[in-house]
Amino acid sequence: MELMSNLALGFSIALSPYTLLLAIVGCFLGTIIGALPGLGPSNGVAILIPLTFTLGLDATSALVLMTSVYYGAMYGGRISSILLNIPGDEPALMTTLDGYPMAKQGRAGDALVLSGVASFVGAFLATIGLMLLAPMLARVAYLFGPAEYFALYLLAFCTLGGMASNNQAKAALASCLGLGIAMIGVDSSSGMPRLTGGNLHLFDGIDFLVAIVGLFAIAEVFFFIESHGKGSSIGVVLDKVRIPWKDIRDTKWTMLRASGVGFIAGILPGAGASLGSFLAYMSEKSIAGKNGGFGTGAPKGVAAPEAGNNAAAGGALVPMLTLGVPGSGTTAVLLALLMTLNITPGPTLFTDRPEVVWGLIASLLIANIVLLLMNVPMVKVFVKILMVPAWVLLPGVTMISFVGIYSLSGSYFDLLLMVAFGALGYILRKLDVPTVPVILGILLGGNMEDALRRAMVLSDGDFTFLFSTPISIGLWIAAILGFVAPMFLRNVLKKPQAITD
Repeated sequence: MELMSNLALGFSIALSPYTLLLAIVGCFLGTIIGALPGLGPSNGVAILIPLTFTLGLDATSALVLMTSVYYGAMYGGRISSILLNIPGDEPALMTTLDGYPMAKQGRAGDALVLSGVASFVGAFLATIGLMLLAPMLARVAYLFGPAEYFALYLLAFCTLGGMASNNQAKAALASCLGLGIAMIGVDSSSGMPRLTGGNLHLFDGIDFLVAIVGLFAIAEVFFFIESHGKGSSIGVVLDKVRIPWKDIRDTKWTMLRASGVGFIAGILPGAGASLGSFLAYMSEKSIAGKNGGFGTGAPKGVAAPEAGNNAAAGGALVPMLTLGVPGSGTTAVLLALLMTLNITPGPTLFTDRPEVVWGLIASLLIANIVLLLMNVPMVKVFVKILMVPAWVLLPGVTMISFVGIYSLSGSYFDLLLMVAFGALGYILRKLDVPTVPVILGILLGGNMEDALRRAMVLSDGDFTFLFSTPISIGLWIAAILGFVAPMFLRNVLKKPQAITD
């Protein structure tokens, strides 16, 4: 009964004309961003976050817009994967294995529609899972004390960093860099400035939105400049678009199984959509066996990763909303948005601000339907986006970033700092150092430090207090395994990429 009343509250917010318009606009913009190779949901959300402050959106409206962009980008990533054999983002990598061969067989339209339906099934079921599981996990989160939260933050660093990079040392370096940046400013306990270099502008610390927009959006601009603004051309011509009913019927169980696998992968902090896509594809490939035709244009090879990565995107929202720990790079950016809007994700969010949570859930249910209706008849429109040259995109991205950040802070120093973070992001990516752990360090560094301090105060400086409960011990073990496991699993994870030709 409580669930139905919460849903009624959510839909009363989501079905208002203004919120509905934001969801539709977010879905459209997200699909365009996802279709452009290399941008992906993390960059897309980071680029558009300043827009929420320029428009003066409240917390619910801003979150609805950005999560619609998030879901839309997950949908859109399949377009360039199928037509160009270039993943729109990392989770769409697995879609290239069968999507592009299917397109070369003259079935590009079938592959795009099938992937859109699979994306809908995965994202819709994940939103249902979010609706059912998040309140239960929020109640469990009340058992967490400072020792448990410290271990949970450590788990996020170990797993998200481990999965984000091919080199654990570089991931650890990026995490330490982020934690160091989070230390900049006046210490809340002693009142002493730390790492400010005497600059008064840094006494309040680094605004994580400035860092995020710089590391993602501005760094992407630098990469466009380096490539001399070269655009891409369509690799496979898209002619007739129709609904492949037979393929949809044949892959219905594949979509359901892949959605379950992806959702579980998304809930795990740090796993994200990439692992969900990989596990969904590999599990279906093992079920189909050698005669399944995976890698040669099998419809199940298109449906499985698309359902898996979109379900993982929804699953990643569960730990973000209930524990305040992002499940993926994109949810780390969304977490920064919430914190900027003075919304504290965690178990109390469901009781203190139910309109935010349930308005979001109801909007996601509606957004998934909008995306399905938008992505099937408008496939040809989104394909045209792939031909937009970089010299058109560059000024737009730069303008949105600068205007949004300036409207937020009104400080020219923040604009200079944003450019500096853009240069840092460019250098880090050139060195193959992941930027997501840097963002995570800036976001969670202060909370992690506060949790450690509270734990030390409660235990009178006894460090064994950090391992004093079954929950904290379990989180420490999971953190260690999450950091070590990718060293052994990385070779397995890379194998499917060899089939892209």
